[in-house]
Amino acid sequence: MEQDKVLDLLNSVKNGETTPEEALLSLKLQPFEDLGYAKIDHHRGVRHGISEVIYGESKTVEQIAGIVSLMIEREQKNIMVTRLSQKKADKLKNEIDFEYDPISRIAIAQKEPEPNPHGHIIVAAAGTSDMPVSEEAAITAETLGNNVERLYDVGVAGLHRLLGNLDVLMSARVIIAVAGMEGALASVVGGLVSCPVIAVPTSVGYGANFFGLSALLSMLNSCSGNVTVVNIDNGFGAGYIASLINRIESA
Repeated sequence: MEQDKVLDLLNSVKNGETTPEEALLSLKLQPFEDLGYAKIDHHRGVRHGISEVIYGESKTVEQIAGIVSLMIEREQKNIMVTRLSQKKADKLKNEIDFEYDPISRIAIAQKEPEPNPHGHIIVAAAGTSDMPVSEEAAITAETLGNNVERLYDVGVAGLHRLLGNLDVLMSARVIIAVAGMEGALASVVGGLVSCPVIAVPTSVGYGANFFGLSALLSMLNSCSGNVTVVNIDNGFGAGYIASLINRIESA
């Protein structure tokens, strides 16, 4: 993590291995680099503990390649590109080396698994149709160094499927509940566990679902006090926040 690199640099100065002037120059180079079409925030990892993540949906292949290549030059690890289509991923493979998951649409360059992952986060999805958003949340959390367990197709239409996993749910530090339709899963899960529940409404549903708005409003009105909500289809945001909560709990 970037914060560890800063500590290593400071210890190097303390031990006389690096001069204060050399350390100052290194830190001056850190904040950001301007590529014209993007200003890469190299200090994100120092401030947040998590490096900048690239939103790939509205960027060109050339722009993504330029940003990732520069981050690799600066020795950043686990560089995530979200919302990357299969078509763009196929073209990008000619430019950089990365792992790509077509379900979550996440690409990871310079992948380096956490040696001692924190745990654990559960991603519970109401239905199979919610998997793209669920996998976006799960892979995000895993990439950020967390143990993640998946419980898929455990929606309230067959409540016994969820209740059959009570022991798993109750062992979690954070639960991400992903659901479309009426979004009831988050309230049910919230009523069963004592840990934080991050609800993710999805745009899965029939006409009056309004592309996820009905699930969003249901989750915002949850009577379970441990439920909080991210935006529609925002699996990345849920995985990111779950990681922050889990790391606090694990500290």
